[in-house]
Amino acid sequence: MDQTVASTVPVRYGFLLLPQYSLIALSSVLEPLRMANQLSGRKLYEWAILTVDGEPVSASNGMLVQPDTGIDKAGYMDMVCVCGGINVRLAGDRKVFNWVRQLARKEITLAGICTGSHLLARAGVLDGYRATIHWENIAALREEFSKIELTDELFVMDRDRYTCSGGIAPLDMMLTLISQEHGIELAADISEEYIHDRIRTTNDKQRSPLKLRIGLGHAKLVEAVCLMEANIEEPIPLDDLARYACLSRRQMERLFRKYLNTVPIRYYLNLRLGRARQLLLQTDMSITDIAIICGFTSTPHFSKCYRDLYGWSPIRERRQPVSGYERKSVANEEATE
Repeated sequence: MDQTVASTVPVRYGFLLLPQYSLIALSSVLEPLRMANQLSGRKLYEWAILTVDGEPVSASNGMLVQPDTGIDKAGYMDMVCVCGGINVRLAGDRKVFNWVRQLARKEITLAGICTGSHLLARAGVLDGYRATIHWENIAALREEFSKIELTDELFVMDRDRYTCSGGIAPLDMMLTLISQEHGIELAADISEEYIHDRIRTTNDKQRSPLKLRIGLGHAKLVEAVCLMEANIEEPIPLDDLARYACLSRRQMERLFRKYLNTVPIRYYLNLRLGRARQLLLQTDMSITDIAIICGFTSTPHFSKCYRDLYGWSPIRERRQPVSGYERKSVANEEATE
């Protein structure tokens, strides 16, 4: 038997809610603990909902969860989970960073849930660790924090730092922890209660691989796309790309049209522009630097391509990001400027 199974001392968790945190991620990290208590008939886990000042903060969907207390009165925690969501760059101040660093010095386990990893990175407590974050934020975090080994895994458990991509992935991370602490049978029972068909592991990636979306029989197309994704800053000429994938230029174009409904040059351009948009929204890098990092030889050319795809300029994107249905009116407005 795992020596932790017989423990009668509940493990105490703290969940720090950042403004506009993801409610589904919070539920996914907390509910397995509740169900572990229920199914085991014992109080294996305790938890407290925290905010910086003890006042409620809105989730990204506008809902409010009443916190138990503020960080000043949190008391002892075995593990603190920082729960983020959208606009995480605006979350956190000196008080929060100092509190997180103090927890790290006390060797309290820290976890970043969804974009909560970004706050941990800014506090400097992820340096030298493997970590992950929601896939939309990976590129930006990698550019800003070179001392962190970023991965695209669903979750990473590296020593006393746990990071998780968000959505329902925290459920898998917590089931893995419960399995380690109280056995696989309890974790499997919790998974069944939530109609979760399997407990995913760190071997699972965040986004469905291209080979699963288009079928396993198109290895050469997958290889060509992987080469594109690995060479954003210095795009590979299409003739060379085809040669590296052991295709002719015409064969490669046929595969892209048939399975991705586009041509290689457009697919490659959209990949680079997608990376640029992540950096625009999630970093303070200059537009010129973003253009260079994403393989554009000039800022005007980058701006034109960006407007063609997204409906407005990079400057406007950074100044006032909005939802897709608003882009058409903005594009019309910019066309008259």
